[in-house]
Amino acid sequence: MARPRTHDEALRLKLLDRAGELIAADGPKALSLRKLAADAGTSTTAVYSLFGSKPDLVNALYTEGFRRFGARMAGTALTGDAVEDLVTLGSAYRASALADPNLYGIMFTRSVPGFEPNEDAEQLARETLKPLERIITRAVADGVFLDVPPPTIAVACWAFVHGLVSLELTGNLPEEFDVTSTYETALRANAAGWLAHPSGSVPS
Repeated sequence: MARPRTHDEALRLKLLDRAGELIAADGPKALSLRKLAADAGTSTTAVYSLFGSKPDLVNALYTEGFRRFGARMAGTALTGDAVEDLVTLGSAYRASALADPNLYGIMFTRSVPGFEPNEDAEQLARETLKPLERIITRAVADGVFLDVPPPTIAVACWAFVHGLVSLELTGNLPEEFDVTSTYETALRANAAGWLAHPSGSVPS
């Protein structure tokens, strides 16, 4: 009878989650493969078998973060209304960050000095923003949004959401600021600011 696999997907995800916790809590120097293996109740051999070197492990963290993020973005139910769809994507962005805050830091803040994702990981990261780009490109083409290059609007919307979420995750928002009740309002106001016409309609 074949021996059961011990270095499976469940262990891989367990190691990635723990690695993210170590970096978030104590910085990248805390990411020792030996400590990671001990914390996860496995061997360093298992870590090397699943990831290879420490840089490969960080690349896997980056990739896993964008895999989860991309799944949430792609899984949003869109309506065809540009403003509503940007609000929906912005909400999915925040939900993903709150669900995986340790991975978020590796994805967007390059919290590991010297780390550069490989080509496949960079391509995956770019793909996660495709839903945002499609909404904006269509809205500009249809005259719903201002006649501005779609990448300009996409980056501005991304920066707006990223700024709010990053301030929330780092605890840098004022104590009296209730993110839950005001986040959607802020998203909606930002999206509406790109409308070509105040009512959002397109003249016939």
